[in-house]
Amino acid sequence: MAKYVIGDLQGCFNEFTSLLKTVDFNPSRDHLYLVGDIVARGPDSLACLKYLFTQQGSVTITLGNHDLHLLATYFTQNTPNPKDNLQALFNAKKLPTYIEFLRQQPLAVWLEKYNTFISHAGLNPQLSLQKALELCAKAQKKYQGDNAQFYLANMYGNSVNCISQANDKLSRFTYTVNAFSRMRFVNQHGQMDFANKGPASQNSPELFPWFDVNANNHSDINICFGHWAALKGQTPYPNLFALDTGCVWGEHMTLLELKSKKKHYCNNYKEHKNNT
Repeated sequence: MAKYVIGDLQGCFNEFTSLLKTVDFNPSRDHLYLVGDIVARGPDSLACLKYLFTQQGSVTITLGNHDLHLLATYFTQNTPNPKDNLQALFNAKKLPTYIEFLRQQPLAVWLEKYNTFISHAGLNPQLSLQKALELCAKAQKKYQGDNAQFYLANMYGNSVNCISQANDKLSRFTYTVNAFSRMRFVNQHGQMDFANKGPASQNSPELFPWFDVNANNHSDINICFGHWAALKGQTPYPNLFALDTGCVWGEHMTLLELKSKKKHYCNNYKEHKNNT
């Protein structure tokens, strides 16, 4: 039985299935963890969700910002942004089924056997592993509960950028969504910046990649994350695995074998480059 972690799909279905064939993925014996952003921007978000739904006993998704935005768009009955390329998904008869499947997925996963934490954006340096899992579990109950529409509609905003600002149920939910699905850069106190999306070597003297602040805090665990295509899969620490390698932007998709830490790649098909 093999366990794999794969980077952001963002609707790149052909590359996704090609990678699964590369490792001979067998849903009857293997398990696949996805770091989120299953949908948006790419050519076939519907096919990605449809496949994952049919294999739901063998897959776990840690929700990304695009996945959460999809849930919010659906629950608030808004029209999807055309640039997200989601019209086929919203026209699908089984959309409510796929939405409910996605809503059952967590924000983070801890795999004790592999000493590995998985989330879309990583692990904020302000948080211990225990606190991170606690926050994610509480947020999960909110987007799965009866008041999901309220929380999803009000999760947006950049002002809640550190744990000290999470003083009530809604601000804690917003902070958790920001920390685990949107984080890239933080200041020396772990406060998140959401404007910068470039490479880790960006020139601001006040901002640092989240993994460079208090790096020793999480040096004893492996962390798998996506969200940050500009890293191009590179981090300065052997226990960190950046798996968003920009497939939707014409680069490649990355899959990691958890036991061996071997990476597999699939290049973006040329015919998709003009659709992103």
